Amino acid sequence: MADTNGMTAGNALSLLWFRSRDDVTPFINDTAVRIRAGIMLAIPIFMAFTLWDIVYGSRWIVTGEVIKDTFELDFDNRILYMVEAVRRTYDYTVQTWLLFYALFEMLAGMSVKTAYLSPTIWLSTFLARRARPVWKPLAPKRFAWTIGASMISVCLVFFHPEKFAAAINFVFRSNVLPTTEQYLARWLPLVMVWVCLGFMWLEAVLGYCLGCEVHALLVKLGVFQDECEACNNLDFGPPR
Repeated sequence: MADTNGMTAGNALSLLWFRSRDDVTPFINDTAVRIRAGIMLAIPIFMAFTLWDIVYGSRWIVTGEVIKDTFELDFDNRILYMVEAVRRTYDYTVQTWLLFYALFEMLAGMSVKTAYLSPTIWLSTFLARRARPVWKPLAPKRFAWTIGASMISVCLVFFHPEKFAAAINFVFRSNVLPTTEQYLARWLPLVMVWVCLGFMWLEAVLGYCLGCEVHALLVKLGVFQDECEACNNLDFGPPR
C-alpha cells in the first residue's frame, strides 16, 4: 500500500496514478482508473437522457391557447382536437460545454505530461490513496480513451452540424456538407452514448476494459507493433 504521508502533490500523483514518470512504457494505477470511470459516468448518463428526449421526444409544444374539439374521431375512435403548437427548439450550450470537458478529460489522460491538468485524475487518485495500486500499461487505456474521444466528437458534430459543415467546406473550398440540415442520423449519437455508458460501467463496476481487449486483439493481429505486458496476454475471460 502506497504511503503518501509527507509527500508533495506531484509525488503523490506519481505514486498513485503513474508507477513512475521515468518509465519508458508508462504504467497507471488501474484502481484509480476505475474510480475515475465511475466519476465520469455522470456525463454519458446526462447525455443519454438529453439525446433520448431529442430523438424520441415530441418535436412540438402545444401552447394551450387554442384547443378546440373538432367533434370527429380517428380510426381508433380517439377524439380529434385542433390545437395551436410551436416547433421545439433546443439550446445545447450546457451539453456542448459538458462534451468539451469530457473530451478534454479523455485527451488529458493519454499523456504523462497532460494528466496533471485533469481534475478527475486528481480526485480519483485521492480516493484511491488507501488502496493497493494495480499497475497496468497506459497504451491500452490510451486506445480505449481514443475511442471515447471519437464518440464525444461525433456527439459534438450532432449538436452543431452547421458549424462543422462550414469548417469542412472552408477547408475543402466546396460544399462538401450541407449547412442547413442535420446530415447525421438522429439515432447515431444516442447509440454511441449508450455504448460509451456501457464501456464505462464495465470499467468502473467490473474492472473490465473492453477497449483494452480490442487493443490487445489488434496487437495480436499485428496492427500495433508496440506490444505491452497486458497485450501479450489476450484473455476475454475474467478481468485481468
